Amino acid sequence: MHHTVKGEKLVMKIEKIQLWEDNDLVTLTAYLLDNSQEFQADKKRPAVIICPGGGYLGTSDREAEPVALRFAAKGYHTFVLRYNTYFREWVKDFKQLPEVNERSQYPQPLLDLAKAILIVRTNAKEWLVNPDAIALCGFSAGGHLAASMAVHWQDHFIQKSLQESNTLFKPNAVILGYPLLDYELMKAKVEQEADEAKKGFWEISSKAVFGTNKPTEQQLKEISPVRNVTGDTPPTFIWHTADDDLVYAENALVFALELAKNKVPYELHVFQSGVHGLSLSDQTTAGNASHINEACQPWFELAATWLKKHLE
Repeated sequence: MHHTVKGEKLVMKIEKIQLWEDNDLVTLTAYLLDNSQEFQADKKRPAVIICPGGGYLGTSDREAEPVALRFAAKGYHTFVLRYNTYFREWVKDFKQLPEVNERSQYPQPLLDLAKAILIVRTNAKEWLVNPDAIALCGFSAGGHLAASMAVHWQDHFIQKSLQESNTLFKPNAVILGYPLLDYELMKAKVEQEADEAKKGFWEISSKAVFGTNKPTEQQLKEISPVRNVTGDTPPTFIWHTADDDLVYAENALVFALELAKNKVPYELHVFQSGVHGLSLSDQTTAGNASHINEACQPWFELAATWLKKHLE
C-alpha cells in the first residue's frame, strides 16, 4: 500500500509493509518525510518506531498513527508496528471475542519488533534514515515490548532467529508510556487491589503472552524487563501516572531504579493523576473524555526535547 499525502510544502509517503510472508497480521507502516530540495539535499533524519499498546490482545489505533504524525511534525521518519497479538482484530466486546491468533505468545512479538528495526536499518539509505538514530516509543504492552528490546537486543536467540548481527537490533533510545515492566510486581498488585474486571483482563492478557492464564513465577521473571537491565540498555525516557489502576506506576519506578544502578541515562516523569491509556492526552487521541488530561500533555514535548539530545 502506498499513499502520497500532499501539502503546500510537504510530501509524506505512507507505505505499509508486511513483515512475514506467512502472516498478514504483522505490518510496519512507514511515514516517510519528503526529501525536499528546499531543505538540505538527501538529509538523513532520525526515526521513531512506535509500538501501540493493547494488553497483547490487539494494538490500539489511539497509540499509533496520531503519535507517528506528532513525531513526524518534529522532523522524524516514523513507523508504526502492528505486532502479533492474541486476537486478529481489536476487541470491542469481551463477551464476543474475535478469532484467536496462536502466534501471540512471547517472544514472537519481540521478534516482530526485531524484524521491524532490521527493515528500517537495512532501508536506511533509501529512506534517508540515520541508522544510528533509531528510537522506540511504546505504550503499555507496547512499552513492555520496547523495553524488552532495550534489554534483550544483544541476546543470542534474536540473532539466531533473524540471522543478523545483534548490533542491528539495538535501539538508540527508548520512550516508554505507562509501560508494564515488572510482571511479578503486577501479579502481586492485581491479586491485592484489582477488581474482577481487571483480574479478568490480566488473565486473558497472560494467556496471550505466556500461553496460560496462570504463568509460573519463573515465567513472570523471565519476561520482566526490570530483571534484565544492564549497562548496554539504551537511554530511556519513562512517563506514567501515579494513580494508573491497570498498569501500576511502580513499574516505572522500579525500572528507573535499575537504570540508575546500571548507570544508564534516563528521565522519569510521574504525573499525579490520569487514567491508563492516555496516549497524547489530548483531543487527537481521546476515546472518551478521561483521555483528555491537560496536566499530562507535556509528556510529549518533554520526550521530544530528551530524544533530540540522545539522537543528535
